[in-house]
Amino acid sequence: MNSVGNLRHPNEETASLSTELSHMGNLNHFHMPHHLTTRDGPGEHNMDFLRRLIGTTASALDNPAIPWKSLIITFALGEYALETYLSYRQYQVLQRKHIPAQLKQEIDQKTFDKSQAYGRSKFWFGLVSGAWNQAKSLAVIRYNVYPALWAVTGTWMLQYAPGFLQGEITRSLVFAFSYSFVETALGLPFSYYYHFYLEERYGFNKQTLKLWLTDLVKSQALSLAFGIPLGAAFLAIVQRTGDTFFLYLWFFALAVQLGAITLYPLVIVPLFNKLTPLEPGLLKERVEALAQKLAFPLAELRVIDGSKRSAHSNAYFTGLPWKKTIVLYDTLIAKSSVPEVEAILAHELGHWKMGHTTKLLGISAGHLFFVFGLFSVFIKNGSLYEAFGFGKERPIIIGFILFNEVLSPTNAVVKLAMNIWTRSMEFQAGRSSSLLLVLHLDWRYTG
Repeated sequence: MNSVGNLRHPNEETASLSTELSHMGNLNHFHMPHHLTTRDGPGEHNMDFLRRLIGTTASALDNPAIPWKSLIITFALGEYALETYLSYRQYQVLQRKHIPAQLKQEIDQKTFDKSQAYGRSKFWFGLVSGAWNQAKSLAVIRYNVYPALWAVTGTWMLQYAPGFLQGEITRSLVFAFSYSFVETALGLPFSYYYHFYLEERYGFNKQTLKLWLTDLVKSQALSLAFGIPLGAAFLAIVQRTGDTFFLYLWFFALAVQLGAITLYPLVIVPLFNKLTPLEPGLLKERVEALAQKLAFPLAELRVIDGSKRSAHSNAYFTGLPWKKTIVLYDTLIAKSSVPEVEAILAHELGHWKMGHTTKLLGISAGHLFFVFGLFSVFIKNGSLYEAFGFGKERPIIIGFILFNEVLSPTNAVVKLAMNIWTRSMEFQAGRSSSLLLVLHLDWRYTG
Protein backbone atom coordinates (compact mmCIF):
# COMPACT_ATOMS: atom_id res chain seq x y z
CA MET A 1 0.00 0.00 0.00
CA ASN A 2 1.03 3.59 -0.43
CA SER A 3 1.88 5.97 2.34
CA VAL A 4 -0.68 8.21 3.91
CA GLY A 5 -4.30 7.80 2.86
CA ASN A 6 -5.78 10.90 1.31
CA LEU A 7 -2.54 12.27 -0.11
CA ARG A 8 -2.18 9.52 -2.68
CA HIS A 9 -3.09 9.59 -6.35
CA PRO A 10 -5.09 6.57 -7.50
CA ASN A 11 -4.22 7.13 -11.15
CA GLU A 12 -0.66 7.71 -12.33
CA GLU A 13 -1.84 9.61 -15.41
CA THR A 14 -3.43 12.34 -13.35
CA ALA A 15 -0.88 12.37 -10.56
CA SER A 16 1.35 14.63 -12.63
CA LEU A 17 -1.24 17.41 -12.32
CA SER A 18 -0.29 17.93 -8.71
CA THR A 19 3.22 18.95 -9.79
CA GLU A 20 2.10 21.39 -12.48
CA LEU A 21 2.48 24.39 -10.18
CA SER A 22 6.13 23.59 -9.52
CA HIS A 23 6.96 24.42 -13.16
CA MET A 24 5.64 27.97 -12.87
CA GLY A 25 7.43 30.96 -11.50
CA ASN A 26 10.41 33.23 -10.90
CA LEU A 27 10.75 36.87 -10.18
CA ASN A 28 11.89 39.59 -12.49
CA HIS A 29 10.30 42.99 -11.89
CA PHE A 30 11.24 42.96 -8.25
CA HIS A 31 13.53 45.50 -6.63
CA MET A 32 15.24 44.77 -3.35
CA PRO A 33 15.47 47.96 -1.29
CA HIS A 34 18.97 48.88 -0.18
CA HIS A 35 17.79 50.78 2.88
CA LEU A 36 14.91 49.60 5.01
CA THR A 37 13.13 51.57 7.68
CA THR A 38 12.45 49.83 10.99
CA ARG A 39 8.84 50.15 12.02
CA ASP A 40 7.23 49.76 15.38
CA GLY A 41 5.86 46.41 16.43
CA PRO A 42 7.49 42.97 16.67
CA GLY A 43 5.92 41.78 13.40
CA GLU A 44 7.35 44.67 11.36
CA HIS A 45 10.69 44.35 13.12
CA ASN A 46 10.90 40.67 12.19
CA MET A 47 9.96 41.42 8.58
CA ASP A 48 12.58 44.16 8.45
CA PHE A 49 15.22 41.76 9.70
CA LEU A 50 14.11 39.15 7.15
CA ARG A 51 14.35 41.67 4.31
CA ARG A 52 17.86 42.63 5.33
CA LEU A 53 18.90 38.99 5.61
CA ILE A 54 17.50 38.22 2.16
CA GLY A 55 19.19 41.28 0.65
CA THR A 56 22.58 40.48 2.18
CA THR A 57 22.46 36.83 1.13
CA ALA A 58 21.28 37.71 -2.37
CA SER A 59 24.16 40.16 -2.84
CA ALA A 60 26.69 37.58 -1.68
CA LEU A 61 25.39 34.93 -4.07
CA ASP A 62 25.15 37.23 -7.09
CA ASN A 63 28.79 36.70 -7.95
CA PRO A 64 30.09 36.04 -11.49
CA ALA A 65 32.90 33.99 -9.98
CA ILE A 66 30.44 31.30 -8.88
CA PRO A 67 30.38 28.56 -11.56
CA TRP A 68 26.63 27.99 -11.38
CA LYS A 69 26.34 25.68 -14.36
CA SER A 70 29.25 23.47 -13.29
CA LEU A 71 27.91 23.26 -9.75
CA ILE A 72 24.43 22.27 -10.91
CA ILE A 73 25.80 19.60 -13.26
CA THR A 74 28.02 18.24 -10.48
CA PHE A 75 25.13 18.14 -8.01
CA ALA A 76 22.90 16.40 -10.57
CA LEU A 77 25.50 13.75 -11.37
CA GLY A 78 26.21 13.17 -7.69
CA GLU A 79 22.54 12.71 -6.88
CA TYR A 80 22.07 10.42 -9.88
CA ALA A 81 25.07 8.29 -8.86
CA LEU A 82 23.78 7.94 -5.29
CA GLU A 83 20.27 6.96 -6.38
CA THR A 84 21.64 4.47 -8.91
CA TYR A 85 23.82 2.91 -6.22
CA LEU A 86 20.85 2.56 -3.87
CA SER A 87 18.78 0.99 -6.64
CA TYR A 88 21.59 -1.47 -7.34
CA ARG A 89 21.66 -2.48 -3.68
CA GLN A 90 17.96 -3.30 -3.98
CA TYR A 91 18.66 -5.20 -7.20
CA GLN A 92 21.05 -7.45 -5.28
CA VAL A 93 18.21 -8.29 -2.89
CA LEU A 94 15.97 -9.07 -5.86
CA GLN A 95 18.47 -11.68 -7.07
CA ARG A 96 17.88 -13.90 -4.04
CA LYS A 97 16.40 -17.29 -4.91
CA HIS A 98 15.12 -18.45 -1.53
CA ILE A 99 12.04 -17.23 0.32
CA PRO A 100 12.91 -15.40 3.57
CA ALA A 101 11.97 -17.40 6.65
CA GLN A 102 9.40 -14.80 7.69
CA LEU A 103 7.48 -15.26 4.42
CA LYS A 104 7.56 -19.02 3.96
CA GLN A 105 4.11 -19.42 5.48
CA GLU A 106 2.65 -16.61 3.34
CA ILE A 107 3.74 -17.26 -0.27
CA ASP A 108 4.89 -20.18 -2.39
CA GLN A 109 8.11 -20.42 -4.40
CA LYS A 110 6.41 -19.67 -7.72
CA THR A 111 4.88 -16.42 -6.44
CA PHE A 112 8.19 -15.41 -4.86
CA ASP A 113 10.12 -16.07 -8.08
CA LYS A 114 7.64 -14.02 -10.11
CA SER A 115 7.84 -11.14 -7.63
CA GLN A 116 11.64 -11.17 -7.75
CA ALA A 117 11.68 -11.27 -11.56
CA TYR A 118 9.18 -8.40 -11.73
CA GLY A 119 11.33 -6.32 -9.40
CA ARG A 120 14.44 -7.00 -11.49
CA SER A 121 12.63 -6.01 -14.69
CA LYS A 122 11.51 -2.76 -13.08
CA PHE A 123 15.10 -2.12 -11.98
CA TRP A 124 16.42 -2.41 -15.53
CA PHE A 125 13.60 -0.26 -16.86
CA GLY A 126 14.35 2.37 -14.21
CA LEU A 127 18.06 2.21 -14.99
CA VAL A 128 17.55 2.87 -18.71
CA SER A 129 14.81 5.49 -18.32
CA GLY A 130 16.75 7.19 -15.53
CA ALA A 131 19.90 7.37 -17.66
CA TRP A 132 17.85 8.84 -20.52
CA ASN A 133 16.26 11.47 -18.27
CA GLN A 134 19.63 12.35 -16.76
CA ALA A 135 21.26 12.73 -20.18
CA LYS A 136 18.33 14.82 -21.36
CA SER A 137 18.53 17.13 -18.33
CA LEU A 138 22.27 17.59 -18.73
CA ALA A 139 21.85 18.37 -22.43
CA VAL A 140 19.26 21.04 -21.61
CA ILE A 141 21.74 22.68 -19.24
CA ARG A 142 24.87 22.17 -21.34
CA TYR A 143 23.43 23.45 -24.61
CA ASN A 144 21.38 26.38 -23.24
CA VAL A 145 18.00 25.00 -24.27
CA TYR A 146 16.16 27.38 -21.94
CA PRO A 147 17.30 30.63 -23.61
CA ALA A 148 16.81 29.08 -27.06
CA LEU A 149 13.22 28.08 -26.31
CA TRP A 150 12.56 31.43 -24.64
CA ALA A 151 13.71 33.20 -27.81
CA VAL A 152 11.53 30.95 -29.98
CA THR A 153 8.45 31.60 -27.87
CA GLY A 154 9.16 35.32 -28.12
CA THR A 155 9.16 35.07 -31.89
CA TRP A 156 5.90 33.12 -31.80
CA MET A 157 4.30 35.76 -29.62
CA LEU A 158 5.35 38.60 -31.92
CA GLN A 159 4.07 36.80 -35.00
CA TYR A 160 0.83 35.28 -33.78
CA ALA A 161 -0.33 36.76 -30.47
CA PRO A 162 -2.57 39.85 -30.37
CA GLY A 163 -1.22 42.95 -28.72
CA PHE A 164 -3.04 42.53 -25.41
CA LEU A 165 -1.28 39.17 -24.91
CA GLN A 166 2.21 40.56 -25.54
CA GLY A 167 3.38 40.27 -21.95
CA GLU A 168 5.72 38.23 -19.79
CA ILE A 169 3.00 36.13 -18.20
CA THR A 170 1.53 34.93 -21.49
CA ARG A 171 4.94 34.29 -22.98
CA SER A 172 5.97 32.40 -19.83
CA LEU A 173 2.92 30.16 -20.07
CA VAL A 174 3.63 29.44 -23.73
CA PHE A 175 7.22 28.62 -22.80
CA ALA A 176 6.21 26.36 -19.91
CA PHE A 177 3.64 24.37 -21.83
CA SER A 178 5.84 24.08 -24.91
CA TYR A 179 8.61 22.63 -22.77
CA SER A 180 6.14 20.39 -20.93
CA PHE A 181 4.64 19.01 -24.14
CA VAL A 182 8.08 18.20 -25.54
CA GLU A 183 8.96 16.45 -22.27
CA THR A 184 5.74 14.45 -22.44
CA ALA A 185 6.36 13.46 -26.06
CA LEU A 186 9.90 12.30 -25.29
CA GLY A 187 8.60 10.21 -22.42
CA LEU A 188 5.88 8.44 -24.42
CA PRO A 189 8.08 5.56 -25.66
CA PHE A 190 9.05 4.73 -22.08
CA SER A 191 5.47 4.95 -20.88
CA TYR A 192 4.31 2.71 -23.73
CA TYR A 193 7.02 0.14 -23.04
CA TYR A 194 6.30 0.14 -19.31
CA HIS A 195 2.57 -0.53 -19.71
CA PHE A 196 2.41 -2.69 -22.83
CA TYR A 197 5.61 -4.72 -22.44
CA LEU A 198 6.85 -4.79 -18.85
CA GLU A 199 3.48 -4.76 -17.07
CA GLU A 200 1.93 -6.91 -19.80
CA ARG A 201 4.66 -9.52 -19.42
CA TYR A 202 3.79 -10.08 -15.78
CA GLY A 203 0.04 -9.98 -16.28
CA PHE A 204 -0.57 -6.59 -14.67
CA ASN A 205 -1.53 -4.40 -17.61
CA LYS A 206 -5.23 -4.38 -18.43
CA GLN A 207 -5.60 -1.13 -20.37
CA THR A 208 -5.97 -0.92 -24.11
CA LEU A 209 -4.01 1.36 -26.41
CA LYS A 210 -7.16 3.44 -26.88
CA LEU A 211 -7.54 3.94 -23.13
CA TRP A 212 -3.86 4.83 -22.77
CA LEU A 213 -4.17 7.48 -25.49
CA THR A 214 -7.44 8.77 -24.05
CA ASP A 215 -5.84 9.17 -20.63
CA LEU A 216 -2.96 11.04 -22.24
CA VAL A 217 -5.28 13.49 -23.99
CA LYS A 218 -7.33 14.04 -20.83
CA SER A 219 -4.20 14.65 -18.76
CA GLN A 220 -2.87 17.23 -21.21
CA ALA A 221 -6.24 18.98 -21.34
CA LEU A 222 -6.40 19.13 -17.55
CA SER A 223 -2.83 20.44 -17.42
CA LEU A 224 -3.91 23.34 -19.62
CA ALA A 225 -7.20 23.90 -17.80
CA PHE A 226 -5.57 24.11 -14.38
CA GLY A 227 -2.03 25.10 -15.30
CA ILE A 228 -2.89 28.28 -17.21
CA PRO A 229 -4.82 30.06 -14.42
CA LEU A 230 -2.58 28.74 -11.64
CA GLY A 231 0.60 29.61 -13.53
CA ALA A 232 -0.70 33.08 -14.39
CA ALA A 233 -1.65 33.68 -10.76
CA PHE A 234 1.79 32.51 -9.60
CA LEU A 235 3.58 34.91 -11.93
CA ALA A 236 1.23 37.81 -11.18
CA ILE A 237 1.78 37.42 -7.44
CA VAL A 238 5.53 37.59 -7.92
CA GLN A 239 5.27 40.64 -10.17
CA ARG A 240 2.89 42.67 -8.04
CA THR A 241 3.57 41.99 -4.36
CA GLY A 242 7.06 43.41 -3.94
CA ASP A 243 9.67 42.16 -1.53
CA THR A 244 7.22 40.05 0.47
CA PHE A 245 6.12 38.06 -2.57
CA PHE A 246 7.20 34.79 -0.96
CA LEU A 247 4.58 35.17 1.77
CA TYR A 248 1.81 35.69 -0.78
CA LEU A 249 3.10 32.77 -2.84
CA TRP A 250 3.09 30.61 0.27
CA PHE A 251 -0.53 31.41 1.12
CA PHE A 252 -1.48 30.88 -2.52
CA ALA A 253 0.26 27.50 -2.66
CA LEU A 254 -1.41 26.36 0.57
CA ALA A 255 -4.81 27.32 -0.82
CA VAL A 256 -4.09 25.44 -4.06
CA GLN A 257 -2.93 22.39 -2.12
CA LEU A 258 -6.03 22.28 0.06
CA GLY A 259 -8.25 22.92 -2.95
CA ALA A 260 -6.60 20.07 -4.84
CA ILE A 261 -7.12 17.65 -1.96
CA THR A 262 -10.80 18.61 -1.89
CA LEU A 263 -11.50 18.75 -5.63
CA TYR A 264 -9.34 15.87 -6.85
CA PRO A 265 -11.73 13.05 -5.85
CA LEU A 266 -14.78 15.06 -6.91
CA VAL A 267 -13.61 16.41 -10.27
CA ILE A 268 -10.50 14.60 -11.51
CA VAL A 269 -11.01 10.96 -10.51
CA PRO A 270 -14.45 10.63 -12.20
CA LEU A 271 -12.88 11.73 -15.49
CA PHE A 272 -10.66 8.66 -15.47
CA ASN A 273 -12.50 6.07 -13.42
CA LYS A 274 -15.99 4.95 -12.51
CA LEU A 275 -16.86 4.85 -8.82
CA THR A 276 -19.81 2.88 -7.49
CA PRO A 277 -21.15 2.33 -3.96
CA LEU A 278 -19.87 -0.77 -2.19
CA GLU A 279 -22.62 -3.38 -2.25
CA PRO A 280 -24.21 -4.44 1.07
CA GLY A 281 -22.60 -7.49 2.61
CA LEU A 282 -20.03 -8.72 5.08
CA LEU A 283 -17.22 -6.54 3.71
CA LYS A 284 -19.28 -3.37 4.03
CA GLU A 285 -20.33 -4.33 7.55
CA ARG A 286 -16.75 -4.95 8.66
CA VAL A 287 -15.44 -1.73 7.11
CA GLU A 288 -18.18 0.32 8.74
CA ALA A 289 -17.50 -1.37 12.08
CA LEU A 290 -13.80 -0.62 11.71
CA ALA A 291 -14.49 3.04 10.93
CA GLN A 292 -16.84 3.28 13.90
CA LYS A 293 -14.23 1.74 16.18
CA LEU A 294 -11.75 4.44 15.17
CA ALA A 295 -14.35 7.25 15.16
CA PHE A 296 -13.43 7.75 11.50
CA PRO A 297 -15.95 10.16 9.87
CA LEU A 298 -16.98 7.75 7.12
CA ALA A 299 -19.57 9.17 4.74
CA GLU A 300 -19.23 6.88 1.71
CA LEU A 301 -17.78 3.52 0.71
CA ARG A 302 -16.93 3.42 -3.00
CA VAL A 303 -15.44 0.90 -5.40
CA ILE A 304 -13.21 2.16 -8.22
CA ASP A 305 -12.76 0.26 -11.49
CA GLY A 306 -8.98 0.04 -11.33
CA SER A 307 -9.11 -3.28 -13.20
CA LYS A 308 -9.62 -1.50 -16.52
CA ARG A 309 -6.00 -0.34 -16.35
CA SER A 310 -4.07 -2.68 -14.09
CA ALA A 311 -4.23 -5.84 -12.03
CA HIS A 312 -2.53 -4.02 -9.17
CA SER A 313 -4.75 -3.25 -6.21
CA ASN A 314 -5.04 -0.34 -3.82
CA ALA A 315 -7.22 1.35 -1.22
CA TYR A 316 -7.29 4.92 0.00
CA PHE A 317 -9.42 7.47 1.76
CA THR A 318 -10.09 11.07 0.86
CA GLY A 319 -12.42 13.96 1.60
CA LEU A 320 -12.92 16.75 4.10
CA PRO A 321 -11.91 16.33 7.76
CA TRP A 322 -15.53 15.79 8.82
CA LYS A 323 -16.67 13.78 5.78
CA LYS A 324 -14.44 11.03 4.44
CA THR A 325 -14.79 8.55 1.61
CA ILE A 326 -13.06 5.17 1.54
CA VAL A 327 -12.25 3.91 -1.96
CA LEU A 328 -11.48 0.25 -2.64
CA TYR A 329 -10.08 -0.99 -5.93
CA ASP A 330 -12.18 -3.71 -7.51
CA THR A 331 -8.99 -5.72 -7.96
CA LEU A 332 -8.42 -5.64 -4.21
CA ILE A 333 -11.92 -6.96 -3.51
CA ALA A 334 -11.58 -9.65 -6.19
CA LYS A 335 -8.21 -10.96 -4.99
CA SER A 336 -8.51 -10.58 -1.22
CA SER A 337 -10.62 -12.10 1.51
CA VAL A 338 -12.71 -9.93 3.82
CA PRO A 339 -10.14 -10.17 6.65
CA GLU A 340 -7.35 -9.19 4.24
CA VAL A 341 -9.22 -6.13 2.98
CA GLU A 342 -10.03 -5.18 6.56
CA ALA A 343 -6.36 -5.50 7.53
CA ILE A 344 -5.30 -3.25 4.65
CA LEU A 345 -7.89 -0.63 5.59
CA ALA A 346 -6.92 -0.86 9.24
CA HIS A 347 -3.41 0.09 8.19
CA GLU A 348 -4.61 3.02 6.08
CA LEU A 349 -6.97 4.29 8.76
CA GLY A 350 -4.14 3.91 11.24
CA HIS A 351 -2.40 6.73 9.38
CA TRP A 352 -5.48 8.90 9.92
CA LYS A 353 -5.84 7.95 13.59
CA MET A 354 -2.22 8.83 14.29
CA GLY A 355 -2.49 12.17 12.48
CA HIS A 356 0.03 11.31 9.78
CA THR A 357 -1.90 13.09 7.05
CA THR A 358 -2.05 16.32 9.03
CA LYS A 359 1.63 16.05 9.93
CA LEU A 360 2.59 15.58 6.29
CA LEU A 361 0.55 18.62 5.32
CA GLY A 362 2.35 20.61 8.00
CA ILE A 363 5.74 19.44 6.77
CA SER A 364 4.73 20.29 3.21
CA ALA A 365 3.67 23.79 4.28
CA GLY A 366 6.99 24.34 6.04
CA HIS A 367 8.93 23.13 3.03
CA LEU A 368 6.98 25.43 0.71
CA PHE A 369 7.79 28.40 2.94
CA PHE A 370 11.46 27.44 2.88
CA VAL A 371 11.45 27.11 -0.93
CA PHE A 372 9.68 30.39 -1.61
CA GLY A 373 11.73 32.23 0.99
CA LEU A 374 14.96 30.95 -0.53
CA PHE A 375 13.67 31.79 -3.99
CA SER A 376 13.49 35.43 -2.96
CA VAL A 377 17.25 35.27 -2.44
CA PHE A 378 17.81 34.27 -6.07
CA ILE A 379 15.20 36.47 -7.72
CA LYS A 380 17.65 39.05 -9.08
CA ASN A 381 20.73 36.87 -9.28
CA GLY A 382 22.20 38.14 -12.53
CA SER A 383 25.17 35.77 -12.42
CA LEU A 384 22.82 32.77 -12.40
CA TYR A 385 20.88 34.02 -15.43
CA GLU A 386 24.08 34.85 -17.31
CA ALA A 387 25.56 31.42 -16.60
CA PHE A 388 22.62 29.88 -18.46
CA GLY A 389 22.77 32.16 -21.48
CA PHE A 390 20.43 34.99 -20.47
CA GLY A 391 21.59 38.58 -20.72
CA LYS A 392 19.61 41.52 -19.43
CA GLU A 393 16.31 39.69 -19.91
CA ARG A 394 15.44 37.83 -16.72
CA PRO A 395 11.99 36.24 -16.95
CA ILE A 396 10.35 35.08 -13.75
CA ILE A 397 9.64 31.56 -14.89
CA ILE A 398 13.23 30.97 -16.00
CA GLY A 399 14.51 32.19 -12.67
CA PHE A 400 12.29 29.76 -10.80
CA ILE A 401 13.42 26.86 -13.00
CA LEU A 402 17.09 27.74 -12.50
CA PHE A 403 16.52 28.21 -8.79
CA ASN A 404 15.10 24.69 -8.59
CA GLU A 405 18.22 23.40 -10.31
CA VAL A 406 20.32 25.09 -7.64
CA LEU A 407 18.02 23.74 -4.94
CA SER A 408 18.37 20.11 -6.07
CA PRO A 409 20.96 19.12 -3.40
CA THR A 410 18.68 20.28 -0.58
CA ASN A 411 15.74 18.57 -2.29
CA ALA A 412 17.68 15.32 -2.20
CA VAL A 413 18.29 15.73 1.52
CA VAL A 414 14.63 16.59 2.13
CA LYS A 415 13.54 13.57 0.10
CA LEU A 416 15.82 11.29 2.11
CA ALA A 417 14.51 12.69 5.40
CA MET A 418 10.91 12.32 4.22
CA ASN A 419 11.53 8.73 3.13
CA ILE A 420 12.90 7.89 6.56
CA TRP A 421 10.01 9.61 8.30
CA THR A 422 7.26 8.12 6.13
CA ARG A 423 8.81 4.68 6.57
CA SER A 424 8.53 5.11 10.33
CA MET A 425 4.90 6.12 9.78
CA GLU A 426 4.31 2.87 7.91
CA PHE A 427 5.60 0.87 10.86
CA GLN A 428 3.49 2.92 13.26
CA ALA A 429 0.36 2.35 11.18
CA GLY A 430 1.21 -1.34 10.92
CA ARG A 431 1.53 -1.71 14.69
CA SER A 432 -1.68 0.25 15.18
CA SER A 433 -3.61 -1.94 12.75
CA SER A 434 -2.31 -5.18 14.27
CA LEU A 435 -3.47 -4.11 17.72
CA LEU A 436 -6.80 -2.96 16.35
CA LEU A 437 -7.55 -6.17 14.45
CA VAL A 438 -6.87 -8.33 17.48
CA LEU A 439 -9.99 -6.73 18.96
CA HIS A 440 -12.01 -7.62 15.84
CA LEU A 441 -11.31 -11.34 15.60
CA ASP A 442 -14.49 -13.41 15.57
CA TRP A 443 -15.63 -16.91 14.60
CA ARG A 444 -16.33 -15.94 10.98
CA TYR A 445 -12.63 -15.20 10.38
CA THR A 446 -10.95 -18.02 12.31
CA GLY A 447 -11.32 -21.74 12.19
